[in-house]
Amino acid sequence: MPHVPLDEFLEDYDVNEVHSIQIAAAPDAVMAAVRSLTSREVRLATVLMALRGLPAAVLRPRGRRGRSDRILDAPLLDHFTRGGFVVLADGPDELVLGAVGRFWKLEGEIRRVSRDEFVTFAEPGFAKAVLNLHAQASGGGTVLSTETRVKLTDAEARRTFRRYWRVVMPGSALIRRAWLRAIRKRAERGSVWDERRH
Repeated sequence: MPHVPLDEFLEDYDVNEVHSIQIAAAPDAVMAAVRSLTSREVRLATVLMALRGLPAAVLRPRGRRGRSDRILDAPLLDHFTRGGFVVLADGPDELVLGAVGRFWKLEGEIRRVSRDEFVTFAEPGFAKAVLNLHAQASGGGTVLSTETRVKLTDAEARRTFRRYWRVVMPGSALIRRAWLRAIRKRAERGSVWDERRH
């Protein structure tokens, strides 16, 4: 069985979600697009995450328009790390982020932890979540996949999260699909594959 980096951080989980997309670009170009994609390019995800409160504190524009523009033009991944997500792994073909929180609360109640603290965190009443973006060469292009896993730290949190998950899962899927499409658009922009597609 191939090595799965997510297993290092959350091998056992209660719920998961997987999406993928074919991209007519090399894996390194795809991962460059992953890291440079801005919130402006995936507004649906920005809006839905703000509505869900994960991480609403950094995605909700406040103050003058200039500040709003800076938020939208910053890399989307920066919003995650500023909002409490921690980079668990960062390689040439995969990025793994993690967060600890009570995601069913209005603001998500993200607990800021280090990479090592994330691995050992077990305080009752919380969820541990990991998500990855993985680029794999395929058919002259790349398959970009994303998986999200969530593990609850006790039975009460598990029951609460499952109720929450039933409500937000459709929006969660929309976010991930919009994110992947935006990455594809950025990665293929100006490429010979992009010209052939149009």
